[in-house]
Amino acid sequence: MAEGDSIARLAARLHAATAGRTVVGGAFRHPRLALADLSGQRIEAWLPRGKHLLMRTSAGLTLHSHLRMSGSWSVLGPGKRLPRSVEARVLLRLDDGRTLAGVALPVLDLVLTRDEARVVGHLGPDLLAADFDDGRAARRLRATPDTAAIAALLDQRRVAGLGNMWAGELCFLHRVNPWRPIGEVDVGPLLDDARARLREAVATNPRQVTTGDPRHPHWVYGRARRPCHRCGTPVAFRPAARTPHGRETWWCPGCQR
Repeated sequence: MAEGDSIARLAARLHAATAGRTVVGGAFRHPRLALADLSGQRIEAWLPRGKHLLMRTSAGLTLHSHLRMSGSWSVLGPGKRLPRSVEARVLLRLDDGRTLAGVALPVLDLVLTRDEARVVGHLGPDLLAADFDDGRAARRLRATPDTAAIAALLDQRRVAGLGNMWAGELCFLHRVNPWRPIGEVDVGPLLDDARARLREAVATNPRQVTTGDPRHPHWVYGRARRPCHRCGTPVAFRPAARTPHGRETWWCPGCQR
């Protein structure tokens, strides 16, 4: 699943490639948007909001998408086509001959730009936003103090932008057991670190290396039963079906007591 930094990089790429271009045709292959037509509208901006992506047009419309595990956006050169096996949900032909393609998008909405809150208003403070409010984010995280730390960090209504990888690695880096109640965690330093690491990942670290060593990019994420890089204890793992937040979870029983 794309995380906040991945979406920010994608938004920047799409903005650089398509902002200012006019849609001259295309189609939506989505039940609710089958009759939608953006022809004649200029693409004004692509914006990230947590793990959500917003494309604004000159007609005051916003195309909202969420990639989850399967979705992607790409810009096809003139004459290029997607393979027939690819599930294109959006195809927008641009005035320079290229095509903007949204593939396998599980979440897709078209709303008035003034009504964007309908699709992203539920989100907590965005870690990558210029106006990020760390005090508000801390209060939201600790609003239900008995919630497991990992579940609180992954709840986008509390703070937006952290996916499973970043949340698990941050818990390790701050020696927080993922099952520890969030009310017992000093969330201020954790939020500061999360913000710094996401911003670094957007600018210079697209591989999301958390260890500093690209050969061994993660401390615990995806490393079930392998020795901890720090203490050698086998990394513990709990499958999604056995977690209260429904996500796979990794942690080091030695470092995160």
